[in-house]
Amino acid sequence: MSNIKNFINGNFQNPINNNWIDNYNPSNGDVYGQIPNSSSEDVEEAFEAAKSAFSQWSQTTLEERSRILIRISELLEENLQRFAEAESIDNGKPLSLAKTVDIPRAASNFRFFGNAITQFASESHESVGQNAINYTLRQPIGVVGCISPWNLPLYLFTWKIAPALATGNCVVAKPSEVTPMTAYMLGEICNEAGLPSGVLNIVHGLGSSTGQAIIEHPGIKAISFTGGTATGAHIAKVAAPMFKKLSLELGGKNPNIIFADCDYDHMLATTVRSSFANQGQICLCGSRIFIEASIYDKFKADFIDKVKQLNVGHPSEKSTDIGALVSKPHLEKVKSYIEIAKAEGANILYGGKEVTVEGFEDGYYLQPTVIEVHNDECRVNQEEIFGPVVTLMPFTTEEEVLTMANKVKYGLSATLWTNNLTRTMKFSSKLEAGIVWVNTWMMRDLRTPFGGVKASGVGREGGFEALRFFTEPKNICIKY
Repeated sequence: MSNIKNFINGNFQNPINNNWIDNYNPSNGDVYGQIPNSSSEDVEEAFEAAKSAFSQWSQTTLEERSRILIRISELLEENLQRFAEAESIDNGKPLSLAKTVDIPRAASNFRFFGNAITQFASESHESVGQNAINYTLRQPIGVVGCISPWNLPLYLFTWKIAPALATGNCVVAKPSEVTPMTAYMLGEICNEAGLPSGVLNIVHGLGSSTGQAIIEHPGIKAISFTGGTATGAHIAKVAAPMFKKLSLELGGKNPNIIFADCDYDHMLATTVRSSFANQGQICLCGSRIFIEASIYDKFKADFIDKVKQLNVGHPSEKSTDIGALVSKPHLEKVKSYIEIAKAEGANILYGGKEVTVEGFEDGYYLQPTVIEVHNDECRVNQEEIFGPVVTLMPFTTEEEVLTMANKVKYGLSATLWTNNLTRTMKFSSKLEAGIVWVNTWMMRDLRTPFGGVKASGVGREGGFEALRFFTEPKNICIKY
């Protein structure tokens, strides 16, 4: 059994109320540890630690903050195997994915923002003819709250924490209660890197208790949240009347639009990945695949053939392409949408069934599932499933597919496959999405803004956008 503790003021400690939550291993269904279900008292203790540390941390030189963040990055790289194994066990994702994506990206987050803060400049304006100069300070907010999801646990946890720390804020953070392990381990790394006590505080627990205490705390002045749209709406309802700054990265139901003039082989290989990477549990997965009618039958046959080759297995096996879904309730949710698709008259072209992995019969395994739909307004095309499930649908005209692509409440990302430059420019402009990938998927430059429109969120993360979010601008005008 591996029990997790809160990380407050540089120390690991049990929850004040001594309430605990079971932590499950998705690969076998076993409880392998417990985590705190922290109360408002724990959050208050974390806040007081952060508040006490703020005056010193906010005045720490940029060079020193940068040095510490880069050291955290180095230590994550030095402990890559240990962190990747913990992430794979906790989340159910293939160990190979955690080693090549999750932990390296977490390290990159700290390194990127450690360097970016040294280049983050304020503005000045000379008021010609008025004998005045205006300059803008970018000052840290104070104590901020960071709440991250379970699908990319350390990857997205650090995506929030790193810019918050880089800009001089102190943090009260809550990882998902479903995947808390690597966030817990991060506390050790921060101490080893010399991050002062109280600058980062990590409290574990349910969203309804621990998360609620963070978002409603009057002293926590900003909330950065990644998760479901309904939870984001609740956070906004609580935080907006308190005039907190909000960054909400929420759900997605992303279109993958394939024209006949694409680089077919590259498109096919990438579409398999964009459909089922991380068991489809990535908010950027292209779960609605629209294919030009002239290549629809060929694509359908080739795609299903590729999907059949994907190996569903234990996360630790090198041969595993698709590991376990994150939890039993989530598995049941995904399965329910497959039944909804059947009831709506869709065709299950492949998959849709649970998989029994020998020796791990109680794990949460599901076949990659391909569904042919006939109406884009069906539920499986309108609602976020967040699992290894994609739909296929043909189209004939640009106008038709553009309408279908935009006809959902979400607007996080879109993928477009075409070698027609005019079409590329037109669709990139008219797709209602915060991110558009053309002839690629999931290619990320950490300098670029990340986020969605409509029900996919408010605000942007990444690059200087994140540094702006975690600072308050103050204009100063001097007449001389």
